[in-house]
Amino acid sequence: MSDFTTRLARAKFRGWHRGTREADYMIGGFFDRYSDGWGEEDLAWFEMLLDEDDVDIMAWALGTLPIPEHVAGSQMELMRKLDYVDIPR
Repeated sequence: MSDFTTRLARAKFRGWHRGTREADYMIGGFFDRYSDGWGEEDLAWFEMLLDEDDVDIMAWALGTLPIPEHVAGSQMELMRKLDYVDIPR
């Protein structure tokens, strides 16, 4: 397994195991929806995002807090759309 593949698997796990169901759906759902075409830069952004607090990530995505420069960009704009969450049954 390549280093990139290992990092991707770890990021998926971290995205889906945030501690609250809402954060799991938002962050893990984002990963599931968009990660297939990711390269190094996209994965590095997501790994950096995973180090942030869930309440901040959710507030940025929902537009209730301004998005800081270090997470702003096309990936965060995709997250702000919130049209990607498939709730597991």
